[in-house]
Amino acid sequence: MFIVISSVAENQRNHTGEKPYSCSECGKCFRQKSNLLEHLKIHTGEKPFSCLECGNCFRQKSHLVEHEKTHTGEKPFSCSECGKCFGMKLSLEIHQRIHTGERPFPCPECRMSFKQKQHLETHQRIHTDKSGLVQHQKIHTGEKGFSCSECEKCFGKKSLLDVHQRTHTEEKPFSCPECGKCFNRKSNLVKHQTIHTGEKPYPCPECEKYFYQKAHLDKHLRTHTGEKPFSCPECEKCFNEKSNLVKHQRIHTGEKPYSCPECEKCFTDKSSYNRHQKNHTGENIFSCSECGKCFNGKSNLVQHQRIHTGENSFPCPECVKCFNRKGYLDMHLRTHTGKKP
Repeated sequence: MFIVISSVAENQRNHTGEKPYSCSECGKCFRQKSNLLEHLKIHTGEKPFSCLECGNCFRQKSHLVEHEKTHTGEKPFSCSECGKCFGMKLSLEIHQRIHTGERPFPCPECRMSFKQKQHLETHQRIHTDKSGLVQHQKIHTGEKGFSCSECEKCFGKKSLLDVHQRTHTEEKPFSCPECGKCFNRKSNLVKHQTIHTGEKPYPCPECEKYFYQKAHLDKHLRTHTGEKPFSCPECEKCFNEKSNLVKHQRIHTGEKPYSCPECEKCFTDKSSYNRHQKNHTGENIFSCSECGKCFNGKSNLVQHQRIHTGENSFPCPECVKCFNRKGYLDMHLRTHTGKKP
């Protein structure tokens, strides 16, 4: 009879919201005594459930059961959208929000919502911690109080400055346990590791191609839509990738951030810099299958091969002449426009 009455009382608390069991350490309240006892282990540090494989200890048996799957490799929970598997049901639920767009954790202070509770808790520090609020407000004011001593570039957060400075020091503290490749950001390492797992959770709805990263899918989708969302404020030329816009803008600014340590010649992009360095090393890795001539850049080989194929890929829009190089076409066009170089 006591068990029945107790169960009824606990059920009623679900409706009334009553929490009669309070923690003497922190004051947090609970509806059931068992929940209070579970919570008290946080303060006592008690972890009675230990893993036989590695000795790790846990406060709850359910946590141990979930942990043991990391040793067995068992992943019984699969995503119905993309087939990705997980060892924990909670991990699957969090993952599925990528597909549904669900953000079940709203901030009571502002309108922002989050996919995970821990992201909400991190965000709430903006409202409760004055220094966090000041940091957040810089997003709106555009203030960038942290400048790089090497190149004077400015950042709104010290953590962003620290990451940027690794481009100067070439420090790469995050290494891949599979192949040893190193990265200057942890996020880049996480992205890289999908190469080893073969995981491609982002499918293209147009052509069924799959991608390791959502950013790669977004970039690929522009090949179907023809969208070029990045425009140059100087000449209004548009690009489908931000990196291409950044490279293009150096035409206007004259910036050449890549300098050769051998001859001090400077370049606007890293690929041109890498190609140039082969002039010093003598490395010619692209050889012509027809005549065996070698080149230090693939584009140079492609241009050369047109000599053998007779291909003239650049027709003049004014007359019927064709050219095997764009540079030759540009020179020819001046005969029509009268423009002098």
